[in-house]
Amino acid sequence: MASKNNKTGTDNAGASTGPVLELKPLKNVMPIVPAQQVDSSSCPPSGETSPLLENAPNGKPTTQSGKPDNDESGVENITKKHAGRIREDPVGFVVQTAAFYQGTGWRSYSNYVGTRIFYEGFSASFKDRILASNKVVELVKSMANTQLEVLIKQRQDAHEAEKAANAGKKNFKPKVWPMRPEDIEARRKTLEAELTAVAKTNIDKLVCDMNSMKFIRFFAFLINNILVRMYHQGIHIKESEFLELRRVAEYCAEKKYSMVILPCHKSHIDYLVISYIFFRMGLALPHIAAGDNLDMPVVGKALKGAGAFFIRRSWADDQLYTSIVQEYVQELLEGGYNIECFIEGTRSRTGKLLPPKLGVLKIIMDAMLSNRVQDCYIVPISIGYDKVIETETYINELLGIPKEKESLWGVITNSRLLQLKMGRIDVRFAKPYSLREFMNHEIDRREIINERDMTSNAAKSQLLKALGYKVLADINSVSVVMPTALVGTVILTLRGRGVGRNELIRRVDWLKREILSKGGRVANFSGMETGEVVDRALGVLKDLVALQKNLLEPVFYAVKRFELSFYRNQLIHLFIHEAIVAVTMYTRIKIGGAKSTQQISQTELLNEVTFVSRLLKTDFIYNPGDIQSNLENTLEYLKKSNVIEINSEGFVGLSDVERGIGRENYDFYCFLLWPFVETYWLAAVSLYTLIPTAKEVTEQANTGGDQLHWIEERVFVEKTQMFGKTLYYQGDLSYFESVNMETLKNGFNRLCDYGILVIKKPTNAKERTKVALHPDFMPSRGPDGHVIASGALWDMVEHIGTFRREGKNRRDNATVSSRVLRFAEVVANSPAPVKVPMPSPAPKKGDGAPKL
Repeated sequence: MASKNNKTGTDNAGASTGPVLELKPLKNVMPIVPAQQVDSSSCPPSGETSPLLENAPNGKPTTQSGKPDNDESGVENITKKHAGRIREDPVGFVVQTAAFYQGTGWRSYSNYVGTRIFYEGFSASFKDRILASNKVVELVKSMANTQLEVLIKQRQDAHEAEKAANAGKKNFKPKVWPMRPEDIEARRKTLEAELTAVAKTNIDKLVCDMNSMKFIRFFAFLINNILVRMYHQGIHIKESEFLELRRVAEYCAEKKYSMVILPCHKSHIDYLVISYIFFRMGLALPHIAAGDNLDMPVVGKALKGAGAFFIRRSWADDQLYTSIVQEYVQELLEGGYNIECFIEGTRSRTGKLLPPKLGVLKIIMDAMLSNRVQDCYIVPISIGYDKVIETETYINELLGIPKEKESLWGVITNSRLLQLKMGRIDVRFAKPYSLREFMNHEIDRREIINERDMTSNAAKSQLLKALGYKVLADINSVSVVMPTALVGTVILTLRGRGVGRNELIRRVDWLKREILSKGGRVANFSGMETGEVVDRALGVLKDLVALQKNLLEPVFYAVKRFELSFYRNQLIHLFIHEAIVAVTMYTRIKIGGAKSTQQISQTELLNEVTFVSRLLKTDFIYNPGDIQSNLENTLEYLKKSNVIEINSEGFVGLSDVERGIGRENYDFYCFLLWPFVETYWLAAVSLYTLIPTAKEVTEQANTGGDQLHWIEERVFVEKTQMFGKTLYYQGDLSYFESVNMETLKNGFNRLCDYGILVIKKPTNAKERTKVALHPDFMPSRGPDGHVIASGALWDMVEHIGTFRREGKNRRDNATVSSRVLRFAEVVANSPAPVKVPMPSPAPKKGDGAPKL
């Protein structure tokens, strides 16, 4: 962004850098100017299009070339020519180091757009304001009075009890007396001082330390070298999106509005990437809401110095802490400081977006509803990686292996990771929008909120949820499908063990066309041939995809299918409607036989699509509109793609074209969703492990206890995973990833919504969450004492099972039911399983066949 004068070799800022450090400027991007010099009067009002952008005929924003919004031209690598490996370019590395040390050009970070940060005493002023705020002061007084009332009552009760116990005794002198007024006042001051000290400690731990410009320049140098070493193909952004973001940043700077940065969360590296881009592009760094699990020695202090503020994972019951966090966030909003929080709350272990976590957004929205803050701008951001460094750890966590201690410091200092070349990072910015305008629009259109009455918690919750899912939809709309996701998806959605290079390239080309036709985005490689892109992706995925040689044609096959599914899940949102229709049609197609037997009526199709989409709604974000209209649009798309045909009687079946190519496109859609269907089937069938034994039923009847048979949720999940692993290795599950803890918990939550599973939350810190099977779904036992495969619960299991991928071990329902229920009883009667790492199937050394 600090454009270079090619003749003089100087930045616009005036400092000499030499020709070695010449940076390729983004096209049509304005040079960075000090925030004080921004002429914000020229900024268009909120909601208007930037003068640097035009409107396409269909209403979608376009680049200056007039290409559609999903066109990935105009993408620039902002780390180009930033030396990171001293062995490869020692001169460039030294010059780069000197440029950071001297603060040359953009590295000086003195002319950023936004409210001033990084000056001595910055954090101290925040701490003083929070501690002296009316909200915190009044709460301290209220809490002190409440505790004092308890003490006064305790003393009074003790005095009365002592008198009663010694009634009638002569010369009795009580040892405990009620508190005197002077004692009460002294005790009140003591309590207030103690609570103020607690508040001060919480504030010190919470508030970030953005006090030193020297530190942030050093930190930027460190992160620059980490990122350009690990992601050697650079960090890529789209120029038109950044222009819009900068326009909004200038407008917010003039109005003293905050930008609320809401990225997706795939890796610990996310923290570094967003801050690095803002530093590099001359925008005020955001204050980053992070979990206190990252507040570790050394790394925690460094992150606080770069803008992180650490929040406890659980703080709803701590009134004082809650008020301090609220006051801090709202102080940031009042000052127009940028705030960053991850909309998913935690890193996605599966690759797809998680349901929104709305804690920080609730504080922001409350500030708007109370009119403490006039407005702020929402900025959804998508971050795409060729390779995510934590995927192996994610798989272990999803399989129930205890979570390792957070390791961001390990990432920064791990020399092995720094030697890897993991491709590129693509960051995309959705169009920022006014939160005030969004709220007003939602309030006006929702009938449940009458006359802007926002006193109802239900109305607030509805508004907040609408914002959360809009942000997720915005992130999906601008997310870029990386080459590794294309290759991984193709490998996991083909029948058979592997694929040749030519076939892989052909299917990657097909998948790319399908993504673009649906308005999705594919990473731009500047006209590079598909074969070369595929080869580069395979190089990045070399530990997940192997090549079997010594064949007529070399074959690529998945070594770690579970880990590879992380990359497939990154694009599943683009095809979720088609996938649901495909697995629904599968209930007829798997029957085989004549073409007429493999068709389904549109009425039945709608009913089954409704069931599947509602079952999976926690895991996926659907297009706006009702199910019927979405189904009609999906059928039209599949018909135009020659995947299906609809006959004159309204029955839907596969087209002759699709049959002629071996169902490869139809199978693609099914393979995307089958792992999730299997997980939900496992969640349903695992409820049979909650059935009490005959002995437990008798004991409950004799003691008159609760008719529900409660089991600790943790134990239940562990047993379910052991149950699922057994079913997988015996052939009753097709996908090892179906036993992953994250999707299983979503399945349990949906079964709870259906009233099948009952969850009892703890009432104190000593209790644990427990689960039980609802009595209406309790199956009966036969004369032999074994559970019978019938009843409401089995009906649900069977219904979900109709959409599962068929295999040789899953065709005979009677055999499956007896085997599955036998295992369920074994699991139910066993103690909590010991957590033993169970690796996913991997090929034998030198053998292309999977090892089971």
